[in-house]
Amino acid sequence: MDKDRIEGTAKQAKGSIKETAGKALGDSKLQGEGQADKAEGKIQNAIGGLKDTLRGK
Repeated sequence: MDKDRIEGTAKQAKGSIKETAGKALGDSKLQGEGQADKAEGKIQNAIGGLKDTLRGK
């Protein structure tokens, strides 16, 4: 498994936590940061998946 997939999954989890906390606290900035982290994590995870595919794993 590529390190990008691991880091991407971690960013998605971190983003989900930030987004949930932002919603609970009524903090739109924190919620937005969480959404951005989730999106970045999804992209990084996809890049890692592509690398794994190219390596034949």
